[in-house]
Amino acid sequence: MTALPGWPATLAEGPVGLRPHRIRDARAWSEVRLANEEWLARWEPTSMRPWADRHRTSDYYELYRSLRRGVRLGQIMPFVVTYEDQFVGQLTLGNIVRGAFCSAYAGYWVDNRVAGRGVIPTALAMAVDFSFAHAALHRIEVNIRPENTSSRRVVEKLGFRQEGFHPRYLHIDGGWRDHVGYALTVEDVAPAGLLARWRTARTGSSSDPAAR
Repeated sequence: MTALPGWPATLAEGPVGLRPHRIRDARAWSEVRLANEEWLARWEPTSMRPWADRHRTSDYYELYRSLRRGVRLGQIMPFVVTYEDQFVGQLTLGNIVRGAFCSAYAGYWVDNRVAGRGVIPTALAMAVDFSFAHAALHRIEVNIRPENTSSRRVVEKLGFRQEGFHPRYLHIDGGWRDHVGYALTVEDVAPAGLLARWRTARTGSSSDPAAR
């Protein structure tokens, strides 16, 4: 039993899927994270531990326990991102606040080996629609470093509004980094939903946008 309406949830759109983490994901998580150090490390929170030392199979179990605690408290909805049923990333709706705010932050990463196939835009669209239709949220915010053009392109393709600039917002990759704030509310995507908007955008373009 959790404090999250609609959770746990498994979602799919074509080859892209979202599902809760499983204890047996440890090996796949470690392999993908280790293979993507160059792709991901510069966007990750600062750590004193070397990348290899914090992405061993054994490190996944603490992550798994932490995510389960957050779910029980109603604070996060953490999804594994899959592509053709393979573990390729993570998407988390975190810092969930109820009451008058009913909001969450979205964060995501994806394996560089499947980037450019629309994986993360599709996953984020599904997660936003789920959060509005089933999890009783009203607003989803995404904060991205200005130089992370791939990630910014994801939210801009989906129609997120750029709402602000946050100087020295988070300690990332060894320093306090500026972030650009984007957001959507349920009114922005009603009545059809964000996934329908993304399907239309993909149909109207010759290739999928880069996904990160």
